[in-house]
Amino acid sequence: MFGMRLDHLSYAAGPEGLAACAQRLGANLGAGFTDGGIHPSFGTRNFVLALAGGCYIEVVEALDHPAADTAPFGRAVRSRTLAGGGWLGWVIQVDDIAPVEARLGRAAAQGHRRRPDGFNLRWKQIGIKDVEANPQLPFFVMWESDTSEHPAVGGSGIALSRLELAGDPQAVDDYLGHPAHQPLDEIAVDWLAPGDDGAGLIAAWFETAAGSVRID
Repeated sequence: MFGMRLDHLSYAAGPEGLAACAQRLGANLGAGFTDGGIHPSFGTRNFVLALAGGCYIEVVEALDHPAADTAPFGRAVRSRTLAGGGWLGWVIQVDDIAPVEARLGRAAAQGHRRRPDGFNLRWKQIGIKDVEANPQLPFFVMWESDTSEHPAVGGSGIALSRLELAGDPQAVDDYLGHPAHQPLDEIAVDWLAPGDDGAGLIAAWFETAAGSVRID
């Protein structure tokens, strides 16, 4: 499998709600999130912040919508919110999702997000069921909309520099079919032993105008 890169990090809003959570994270990073719109087929909505290097952060919440109970992504977001909120996971962009579908033995889900400006952003994603079972793993996305519409377009002076992941790097390598460091490019990874909260993305470090900021 070729053409893998880190696409975005997903953060589930806690009890304070989506807008307040995005405002809190934005204040810590010294930048404002923008309203990303609604994922109708997943029963979720998000706010996004473009980062340097072509990746971004999304803060997401589940809506009072049937899809949030039936779609794997909606269920995962709601579950993380009920647990207090925090990092949901990390997402790998692939140029071709067919090899991932073949390796995982199932078809990717069609995703789309209706932005406030009316544009319908489209992609395919796969792997969220695996993340539900094993939160250290990433899931995969292949964008179908033009690259000029990618959520990281426009960037910012904020750069993701480090991830803290609790889990087994060999298990992640096996799942990716590639060494985990390959899609993460220049981003450092601290592999930690799973604690009371289990495996998964524990924290992310960002370089901002005010210095290094850790978001957990």
